[in-house]
Formats: sequence, structure tokens, C-alpha cells
Amino acid sequence: MMAADSDMPRVIITGAEVRLGGDDGVAVNGASLALHAGQVTALLGPSGAGKSTLLRAVAGLERLHAGEIRSDGHVWSGPGIHLAPERRRCGVVFQDFALFPHLTAIQNVAFGLRHLSGAARRQRVMESLAAVELTHRARAYPHELSGGEQQRVALARALAPEPAVMLLDEPFSGLDRRLRTDLSAMTLDVLRRSGTASLIITHDADDALASADDIALMERGTIIQSGRPDTLYLAPSSESAARMLGDVEAFASKVENGAAQTPLGDVSARQPQGSAVTVLVRPEGIVIGHSDAQGLPGSIVSRRPAGPVVAMVIELRTGERVTARAPVSHAARTGDTVSLSLDPAFVSVVER
Repeated sequence: MMAADSDMPRVIITGAEVRLGGDDGVAVNGASLALHAGQVTALLGPSGAGKSTLLRAVAGLERLHAGEIRSDGHVWSGPGIHLAPERRRCGVVFQDFALFPHLTAIQNVAFGLRHLSGAARRQRVMESLAAVELTHRARAYPHELSGGEQQRVALARALAPEPAVMLLDEPFSGLDRRLRTDLSAMTLDVLRRSGTASLIITHDADDALASADDIALMERGTIIQSGRPDTLYLAPSSESAARMLGDVEAFASKVENGAAQTPLGDVSARQPQGSAVTVLVRPEGIVIGHSDAQGLPGSIVSRRPAGPVVAMVIELRTGERVTARAPVSHAARTGDTVSLSLDPAFVSVVER
């Protein structure tokens, strides 16, 4: 399997709408998204946002009530058009893997390759199992495989027909943290090398930020922001988008003379004079200095180590409290008086 040009959109979703349970049950509402060859897009959002429904619509398992889904110039779903799932070059891996219990790994992977001759089918199956490092378990049945191995068989089966797009619905959610990390890294590498456009639903913002090429944030059936992980983390389009990707301090403010006031100091704002705005500050953007350094004074109320970082709750002179994040080696301790300043790279100003 050869990687394809990542600049080429393989699937374009435009204004997709899916209604479930009548006209009032809009699960997907005007969602638009482009999936690129050789890239992994993570679809992130709260429960009930419509993530799985959108995935099922791309797969052809749900009909669109409005909008369009197009792949490589061909309309899969649109006004008066609904291409059957089996006619879409689309691989799907669900949470439960959906392996056939009475078939071996090699037979499960071969199931969707009946159009190939015996020799070609066997070669494709073994290539797919090799891609997920499971040739040594080719003759094992699902009950003889671990959860991680079952997931890899499901991935190999979905990749074997060489789909244009791969859809994965929280494929690692049932695995323990360490196995999930290792398996996620291997899976994403396989997907990128295969050249498919991949869409992965996940509820884990940290995983999405660390592994996806692009992230799409979904709320109430709509994609509210999409782009590179670092762009979305550092420049969210709204408070809601910011909170989907991690902790954030939000301060209601108003633009005056090109700046917005916050308890941590003024920040530059591009919005017009008098605009009501929200200033968003990531915990990493609150810089903790010595008490005699330049900045606003504060007192550390609590210090909570979490692996390589430490979260510190700091009370300002105004009585407000903010949470800052620093390397776990930071010398400040509970009860210390410190000075605070802002790193503008972690600050965003959005309209309210």
C-alpha cells in the first residue's frame, strides 16, 4: 500500500444534515469537513454531538436529509442520491470490532475480498495482517486473541479492500491506557502509510492532540472548528471549542483602546472598540515567577503534580483564583507568594 498525496481531499462533506426520529431530531446539522489522503482526522466532541451519526452517514449507514458527501469526485450522498454502503470505498472499524467468532483471523480479513481470485486474495490478506504485525496469529479465532489483537484484525479487515476512507468509532476505548497508547501509535502509522483518508472518533482530547494530523470539533451536530491540533489548542474560535481541548481560564471583558482587561493584566484584542469578548488563557500561559519579579502578586493555594507537569491553584489579591500549569520541577510550593504574567502564545480573545 502506497501513501497518497495528503493535499488531495478524498472525501468532502458539505452541509450534511441527518434527522433521527422525525423532523425535530436533528443529529447532524450542516456539518462540513474535508478528509485528506494519508492524513488522520480526529472527530472530537461531547456525547450526543452527532459524531457517530456523521461517521455512519459517510459509511452509507445513515441517509442525508440535506447536504452532500463526495469522494474523489463521485457523489456518495446528496439530493436524490444514496450510494449503498457496499459500493462505497469505505472501511469501518467499530468499538466492538464486529469480528465473526466462527472465522479465524485470516478468514475474517478475507471476508470482504471475494471479488479477488484465490491467490490474489490470500496475498492481500497476508499483506494486511503483516501491516498490523499479526501474521503469526493468522489461524487464531477471535476468542483466542487479546482485545488489542482483535482490534488489529478488525483494522486489517477494513484495510484489505484498499478503501478511499477509513472510519474508526472510538476503536481504542475498551483497552487499558498503556495498550491504547501503543496500539493507537501503530494504527495511525498503518493508516498513514496506506494512503487512505482516515476519520477517528475519540473522546480523549489528549490523544487527539498528540496523534491526529487534523482535529474537527463537533457541537450540536455542527463542526464548529477544524484544523491542525496546535492551531486549535492555541487559537480556539470560542470558549466551547477551547474547553473541548483542555483546561482554560475564561474572563469576560470588553475591548477598549485595542486591549481587553483581565485579572491577570491587559491583553491585545483585534475586535472593534466596545466589543464584548471572552479572554481565553491556557494554564500553560500563566507564568509563575518569584515574588519579587515583575507581574501580578498571588498566593499558591494548592499544588497538584500530574506526571511531568504540576497544576497550581493561585489566589489573586482580588480573591479570584486561577489555575496555572508548570513543569513538575517548578520550585513554587503551597503557601508561597509568587508573581504572575501572561505568555501571549497561550492567550486568545474571542467574541461573546
